[in-house]
Amino acid sequence: MPLFLSDMETAMQRAIVTPADMAGAALSELKSWLAITTTRDDPGLSTLLQAALDMCEAFTGLMPLATECEEVLAPTGMWQVLRTRPVQAIRRVARRNAAGEWRDLPAASYAIDLLADGSGRVRLLAATGEAPLRVTFTAGLAGEWTGLPATLRHGIVRLAADQFEQRGTVAARTAPPACVVALWQPWRRMRLA
Repeated sequence: MPLFLSDMETAMQRAIVTPADMAGAALSELKSWLAITTTRDDPGLSTLLQAALDMCEAFTGLMPLATECEEVLAPTGMWQVLRTRPVQAIRRVARRNAAGEWRDLPAASYAIDLLADGSGRVRLLAATGEAPLRVTFTAGLAGEWTGLPATLRHGIVRLAADQFEQRGTVAARTAPPACVVALWQPWRRMRLA
């Protein structure tokens, strides 16, 4: 029986395997900005930082902090570009077998390429079968919070702080404030669909 991409896999653009760590320096910077000295709000603040990090990626088109991700691709001999940028390393390519289990492919059966624009791409050297591919990779501009460019880092902190200050109000924002947009705008990457 042929194995086609299920509706769920087709809809899945990316799965986060290991999220970026928002504790430590990131949380300290946000707490300093908000003048919070207790640990009572740490879980909520960490959640706001993660949401701001996700918003930064959505706005700029670049994953700010190194994160291990997976994307499911169609089984084809043509180059397929990963949707997440910038890709630092492609670690594994796996294929689903007839029993539905993911099995790593031998390195000789596929090609990978990291491009100057931060894209990563994969292709099968011999397109065999119709089972989907799962690519595991690391993407991100910086390996840790302090290595992130100051404008991106400050925008993430400002957005998380704004959401914290607006919590429980009718005026809570659904888009980043203008000061955050101004910080992130130089990093914005647009893609043609």
